[in-house]
Amino acid sequence: MILGINFNEIFAANCEDLTVSDRYSGERRVVTRHTLLRYHDVGRMGVIDYTKGAKKSDIKTMSKADKVNVIAAEDGQFESRFGIGFEIEKNRIPNKLATPLIAGYESDSSCGEEAVTNIIPLVGKGTLRNKVNNMIFEAKLILEDSYSPSNYSCGGHVTLSCKGLSGEELFNAVKPFMGVVYALFRKRLLNTYCNKNTRLESNYDYSRYCSVLQKSNVIEIRLVSKFETTKQLMRRYELMYELLNFAVNNPNGKFSSFLKKVKPIISRMYAGDQEKVKEIISLSNSFKKYIDKGTISDNIAEYVS
Repeated sequence: MILGINFNEIFAANCEDLTVSDRYSGERRVVTRHTLLRYHDVGRMGVIDYTKGAKKSDIKTMSKADKVNVIAAEDGQFESRFGIGFEIEKNRIPNKLATPLIAGYESDSSCGEEAVTNIIPLVGKGTLRNKVNNMIFEAKLILEDSYSPSNYSCGGHVTLSCKGLSGEELFNAVKPFMGVVYALFRKRLLNTYCNKNTRLESNYDYSRYCSVLQKSNVIEIRLVSKFETTKQLMRRYELMYELLNFAVNNPNGKFSSFLKKVKPIISRMYAGDQEKVKEIISLSNSFKKYIDKGTISDNIAEYVS
């Protein structure tokens, strides 16, 4: 018996009687979680919100600092303050599994196909995060390039939310710390699908191809590169948790302090290669200056103009 929240059980309860209405005729058709839908139809079919329903046993092993990001509900359950979702673009996904991580599949004009995840609790280390990691691992046939290939045209959009904050408020909160994300995914700044509003002006005239897209109650980081492995997604999950945790709970914190916080994650991303870590730290500081003041240092000049 699984103690605490059971993602498999919640997923199974949300796989029955799924329909999508035709955007032209309005006629509804029956679909499944492993049906390849048209672009943007997964959201219309319905995603599952896993940020609610955690039990005391799920958060028991979290640190005191991380428990700040979990909200106690009146029914004795717990809700994650932060949520995250991923769009996993692939040239093709041969094994369209019905698995708890994935809300559904849809066609993608820029790459081929994409898997859209459900809304996942974004939490610190502990039992609940271990359950999230297990859910990610169970989707390896979708995530791993050896099973579902991708190429340079594919990306990996990340959607973030924080309960109590609008999309605009969250956008402004993370802006001072986005230099790290820019450094890690700098080559995507050359991609026309995500190279608008690179200095992160709030309420920028609408363009869906912004580096970070500000929506009503979420932000979408379009700059993230394609997903090739399960471990890669786990590391990016860890990075995004630290980004929201620092930006929301320590808004006046120094960028240098944030860099120290995420340095171990960057090191794991590059298999302990400290020269690469130093390069990313240097680039992060340069991108920070670019976002804040428009300064274009030599080491980032090829990525911004």
